[in-house]
Amino acid sequence: MEFTEALQKRHSVRAFLPRPIDPQTLNDVLAQACLSPSWSNTHPYKIAVATGEVLEDLRKTLYARYIESAKLQRSGTLGKLKALITKSPGIPDGDFKPMLKYPKDLQKRRFECGLGLYATLGIDRKDIRAREAQMAENFRFFGAPAAVFVFVHGETGPYGPLDAGIYLQSLMLAATNAGLGSCAQGALGLYRTPLDKHFDIPPQYKLLCGVALGFEADLPVNRFQPEKITTQEMLLPLR
Repeated sequence: MEFTEALQKRHSVRAFLPRPIDPQTLNDVLAQACLSPSWSNTHPYKIAVATGEVLEDLRKTLYARYIESAKLQRSGTLGKLKALITKSPGIPDGDFKPMLKYPKDLQKRRFECGLGLYATLGIDRKDIRAREAQMAENFRFFGAPAAVFVFVHGETGPYGPLDAGIYLQSLMLAATNAGLGSCAQGALGLYRTPLDKHFDIPPQYKLLCGVALGFEADLPVNRFQPEKITTQEMLLPLR
């Protein structure tokens, strides 16, 4: 692909075909992503790649944990206190908090993006259960046959996540070039212990997010693409 074509074709895929990715294709995509620049060439991140039985175990475990977490959100103060005492698996144990309150100046674009996605899916914004069900699909990787989890060195301040973000862009563009769809998922940073079960993760590396990879399904949800910001909206004016 031409570079501009790959930029334009890359979008968040939220429904994948069950078709597996050829191992060589996956290896090539990961190798191309390694060409990303980083601060002093340190590459302060690690990745864990889940396919096959490992992926299926994570798909089942993470989905169950999110369902339990959603129940806890509706359980009131006493229910949440009980969950803390009993160490409920629904309590997030990730290294960062991806579920945050957005600043007012960013909330408008976030709201419009969510509204457009749910409209495409035919989900009313007041239908909390349907929205929860759609959110839960994040933890099944939207049916993708592969998932890449990104960990960043915890002693690099804001520059580690910055470099990891550059890596993520390279990974998703390489996937697009190979005919694969992708979806970067901050939600996959909610739970770390299921990953510790399968991967030998150094303690100084913190779970940042995950990326679903696979072949895009021809479904309406994948045709939703929010309008991107323009240069004029981003550009700071001169004093």
